[in-house]
Amino acid sequence: MDPATEAKRLAVSRDENLPDIDWVTPPEGAVTSLFRAPSGELATVSLGDPAHPRVVLVAGATGSKEDFHFIMPVLAEAGYFVQSYDLAGQFESHAAGPWNLSPPQPHYTLELFVDDMVAFLSAGSTPVHLLGYSFAGVVAEAVVVAHPELVSSLTLLGTPPDPGQSFAGVSRIGAISRFASPGVAATLMRWGVVSNVLHVKPGRLAFVRDRFQLTRRDSHRDIMDIMMHAPDFEQVLAAATLPKAVAVGEHDLWPLGRHRRFAQAIGASISVYRTGHSPCEDAPYELSGDLLALFAKAEGR
Repeated sequence: MDPATEAKRLAVSRDENLPDIDWVTPPEGAVTSLFRAPSGELATVSLGDPAHPRVVLVAGATGSKEDFHFIMPVLAEAGYFVQSYDLAGQFESHAAGPWNLSPPQPHYTLELFVDDMVAFLSAGSTPVHLLGYSFAGVVAEAVVVAHPELVSSLTLLGTPPDPGQSFAGVSRIGAISRFASPGVAATLMRWGVVSNVLHVKPGRLAFVRDRFQLTRRDSHRDIMDIMMHAPDFEQVLAAATLPKAVAVGEHDLWPLGRHRRFAQAIGASISVYRTGHSPCEDAPYELSGDLLALFAKAEGR
């Protein structure tokens, strides 16, 4: 068996035997802090040597930096400085919001999330290897379009593959999505997570339920509104020369065929894992291996 195949086999085996952990506790050696962004203070976690090449991992709606618990140590051990932060209004960044902008604004907007991400990336060494998970992938796309100099590789993890009403292609609910308001969409999403329709482990379920106690409903609702009017970045991303990857579970919210179409349209590779919408939680070691391969490509190795 060649080394690459053996590494993949070992990664899959580790993923199939993941422990049920206390998700609140950061990985060993990680440092938590607050970053002052345009919308307010964002909760961050960092692991590794700041002198090493930088990786930034960002989760989307109802997610948080803890979603990368298993991935961060793997990347740090491979020689990267790994950081993550909670989007404004999400979990421990719940105090960040449009009222902190100058002048204050009434809603969370895509521009708010983009400006925060640009500020965070610009505050450290650049370009970075950037991963956007779900809605944060839309934010990451916008950052690459506006500031390509900040990003050396782009990974879109479970990111909505269609512009416009991005929920139209979602399995089961796509047909009714055009009739649902952002508030209704957010409520349904919360209900699905809290009622454990995805059958996650007890430790994970306790964490995501507790996380909702801090995540702001208006942030969640406004993100749903943005996703119902998702911008079309396909042509610009296709023209971008940086290495791009689409990473997705075979049972993602959106059908795999749509993700394949999107990857082809923007000139990205695609990796498919035996998971649902959360390969970072359910297949972190296999995903980490694919990330390291993409980073090596971006670095000319």
